[in-house]
Amino acid sequence: MQKNNTVVKAINKNVRSSPRKLALVLNFIKGKKAELALRDLEFTRKRIAKDVSKTIKSAISNAENNHQFDIDNLFVKEAYVGKSIVMKRFRPRAKGRASPIKKPFSRITILLQEKKKEKETK
Repeated sequence: MQKNNTVVKAINKNVRSSPRKLALVLNFIKGKKAELALRDLEFTRKRIAKDVSKTIKSAISNAENNHQFDIDNLFVKEAYVGKSIVMKRFRPRAKGRASPIKKPFSRITILLQEKKKEKETK
């Protein structure tokens, strides 16, 4: 098994945010080095960036412990979000009616890959 072709995955299930809000943050970190993505998320104004950075840290530790990758060469190959459960609540309204409130959950998936070192030719 070649370790350069292996992709490391981390999934964070049931994150309490809508997929639409999460997609903005995930598109921001696609293609960046893992270390740079973590630093950018630290200074992002979105609340959900903490959960995304937690998932990236999990993927980095998976790469280091399970596949013996070099942390410095890892980059975010893919970062995407999917829908999970939706909590349904109701808010009382006028004249005895009720209106629904949907509280969506999301599932974050982050794929890291090790960048291949180019051999120097003399």
